[in-house]
Amino acid sequence: MDESRKSTYDTNFFERYARISLMVLVDERFAGLKNDDRPDLQDTELGVGIEVTRAIRENKDVAHALINEIAGRPVMEVSEDEWIDMTKYGYGYGIHDNLIGKVEYEYWSAALPLKRVIASKVRKVADGFYGNFAEYGLYVFSKESLTSHLVHSTISYIMELQAVNEKKYTYMYISQIHEMFVCNLEDASFSMIEITKAQCRKFYHEAIIQ
Repeated sequence: MDESRKSTYDTNFFERYARISLMVLVDERFAGLKNDDRPDLQDTELGVGIEVTRAIRENKDVAHALINEIAGRPVMEVSEDEWIDMTKYGYGYGIHDNLIGKVEYEYWSAALPLKRVIASKVRKVADGFYGNFAEYGLYVFSKESLTSHLVHSTISYIMELQAVNEKKYTYMYISQIHEMFVCNLEDASFSMIEITKAQCRKFYHEAIIQ
């Protein structure tokens, strides 16, 4: 992979995608978020810090399908030889067959199921790993097809985990590509926002060119 592609397709792509989707779908106040580290997105003036992570079954086919859905294009089946080429040489399939680099596949290869991700992130925010912010958010890319019941269960799980913590997440955003669950972790409520295929493509393109 050449250096120019590394600067376009890196793991920051996902943080940029998260920021754009939050700004368009949830609240324009997220326009001030900067792509930084610990947590991934932060606005020091507003005191908002948002960690971006991923939660999928540990399976290469699921990871590949999710990448395609993020790009707003149909999911394609990939042969074993093609998958070996992707992971070895760093190419894949994106919108209009643009290349997606090896870094994206490595990013997803380390994904863990939702409960394991949440437990890890709750510990880190409580320990001060993500710094000091007035409001913490957790943005999760997922392909688990959560039902409303499972979203309620997930909210209850994270609220129970962080109940006695001084530093805790106020909101959790679960992006399932074609819908986003905005979860309030103070009153145990959530809303679902539909994400159109056109919006998927818009978020993808803007995250690529930034």
